[in-house]
Amino acid sequence: MEFELTEEYLETIKEAIASQDNAYLTEQMHDLYPADISSILDDLGTDESKYILQLLNKPLGAEIIRDMDEEVRTDFIKVFTPEEIAEYINYINSDDAVDILNELPIQAREEVIAFVRSKEKASNIKDLLRNEEDCAGGLMAKELIKANINWTVTQCIEEIRRQSRKVDKIYSVYVVDDFGKLLGIVSLKKMLLADDEAHIADIYDPDIVSVESYRTAEEVTELMQRYDLESIPVVDVHGNLLGRITIDDVVDVLREQAEQVEEDIQIMAGISDSTDDDANVWQLSRVRLPWLLIGMAGGLMGARFIGIFEKDISILPAMAFFIPLITATGGNVGIQSSSVIVQSLANSSSSENMFTFSRFFKAFLVAIINGIAISSVVFLMNFILGEEIRLAIVVSCALFSVVILASIMGTVTPIALDKMGVNPALAAGPFITTANDLLGLAIYFLVAHLLFHF
Repeated sequence: MEFELTEEYLETIKEAIASQDNAYLTEQMHDLYPADISSILDDLGTDESKYILQLLNKPLGAEIIRDMDEEVRTDFIKVFTPEEIAEYINYINSDDAVDILNELPIQAREEVIAFVRSKEKASNIKDLLRNEEDCAGGLMAKELIKANINWTVTQCIEEIRRQSRKVDKIYSVYVVDDFGKLLGIVSLKKMLLADDEAHIADIYDPDIVSVESYRTAEEVTELMQRYDLESIPVVDVHGNLLGRITIDDVVDVLREQAEQVEEDIQIMAGISDSTDDDANVWQLSRVRLPWLLIGMAGGLMGARFIGIFEKDISILPAMAFFIPLITATGGNVGIQSSSVIVQSLANSSSSENMFTFSRFFKAFLVAIINGIAISSVVFLMNFILGEEIRLAIVVSCALFSVVILASIMGTVTPIALDKMGVNPALAAGPFITTANDLLGLAIYFLVAHLLFHF
């Protein structure tokens, strides 16, 4: 049965902690999965969470800490001593241990590693700490099963039994040579069906997908999705086996990507910070108000801008009818263009090749086609409705120019922001909408001046 965390249940847990009803708490935690207990601790205070954790055995406590929300865990582990943290680290794979240690200050991190019982695990953790978090080397775990190509099946099975004490999940066995170079993979099924004296060289599969340690998390995710892999080996530039990345690590990457997409959508919608559904009125107002004020400022600037051309509008009042059309078109084109680029930046492992001549030229051609189509339709409608030909020409020329410039701005701005280290999603929000409104008005009145000679 799926566990559901309710306010009533959480209150019962808090009361049991306050009364130190250890028997009740132990019974409740015994029936839950580690991930469910982690969700409970996420909603408890730090001291309350520690109280529950100390009632449980260390292997279970290690799983719970591993599954906790990162932001909650960062504050939570501060109440433990380095020696206490090391007790849990002993039961966590090296990649998950590194994720936890990266949340600690450098001094505390070194102290925790010093208390880790297994010198091999401590060494593995130190190796992984040298890698960037968002690359294959940072995602991988050092714990894996490997076999020498010259071994027999019997030797390999014995080695599996020996190594499996350090490995939680065994998907397959990686085959290496005498120097540790990755040669291929052998499935557990093949080993079980083979003769005991058969050699690994005769049954292993040399066709294996691997990834270099410097590859980005996005590249790793793409490879595992493309080839439907449960795990993927990580090698250095010489092909030596370093570790493996399992499917649960990729799920974490996908979740982080989804959170980033959600954040980008909020920014594009003009919300400057994330809030929960149960946030109070003040919190909801605080995250939305800044961008509304920016939009209002842009609207006031646009109104002042129109005021400059008040005399021109008084000479030809019909010009005012098309102002909403000009601003709306510029805003829509800008958001379309910037949204495509923001999505490409989110899906691309690098923005180095984003701003190329071919991409820019392609966007320019699309803008020309759209501009011709929109301006032609508007000119035809004005002609049918009997508007003055010169006014129809002004509106059509202005629309064509607005589509071209808004498209260029929507393409270039996100890339420029990304290169400056600013979230490119800003370019698809109220910022670019307001900018394109002002740009559209400037073009509209400039074209009118040139054609009407006010």
